[in-house]
Amino acid sequence: MGRKVKGSLRHLRRSVAPPFWPIKRKEYVWTVKPSPGPHSLLSSIPIGIVLRDVFGYAKTMKEARRILASRVIEVDGRVVTDYKFPVGLMDVLHIIPEEKYYRVVPDPARKLRFVEIKPEEAGYKLAQIRRKMTVKNGDLQFTLHDGRNVLIRKGSEAYSTAISYKTYDALLITIPRQSIVSHVPFEVGTLAIVVDGRNVGFMGRINAIQQVFKRSRALVELEDASGAKSRTILQYVLPVGKEKPLVTVTA
Repeated sequence: MGRKVKGSLRHLRRSVAPPFWPIKRKEYVWTVKPSPGPHSLLSSIPIGIVLRDVFGYAKTMKEARRILASRVIEVDGRVVTDYKFPVGLMDVLHIIPEEKYYRVVPDPARKLRFVEIKPEEAGYKLAQIRRKMTVKNGDLQFTLHDGRNVLIRKGSEAYSTAISYKTYDALLITIPRQSIVSHVPFEVGTLAIVVDGRNVGFMGRINAIQQVFKRSRALVELEDASGAKSRTILQYVLPVGKEKPLVTVTA
């Protein structure tokens, strides 16, 4: 999942920060290191950098921190005040004073891009199942790509359907309540988008899945509407819908 970034526990040198961060590499020595949270360092951007360098709402990190302290920024429906909070794939950013909403989508040039979406779409998020397990009392627990856990009670109406869900399938959930609205299976014929690796941002239908050993390393072939094809490993692919994406996933 990209190169390793070494540094101290509290600080991060700009020279080794993820290459997709929109920061100047040689102007200063240090930059913001993301707090432990829903996304890893290599797959996220700190919210302070987003406000300062992506949207230009602040000229300095001090100004960005002041904006966050005024409680006018939400991520996935919850107010964020920590300038180190990591923002990543499929997160929904809400700029409350302007009533604007943005979704983080994969992009071929920048890896992650903020795309403005309509308010009616802002209450939904597409998340990938990374772990499925049975917990106490036989309940089902799904761990999603953004670190959140969704619990399905045994005996509930949703349980009989959810038992068939597999890792790397996708769930359309509400935010912040995280109720499951829809399920997108990872299978041939499904519309999907590449979210990491060399082909990030490529969207097409899954033509083939070739598994030899570990499922996450299976080779997946996708084909877009023009006939162009892309091949990458399964863990880099996110199912987004059957006929069309359930939410905005491209710029």
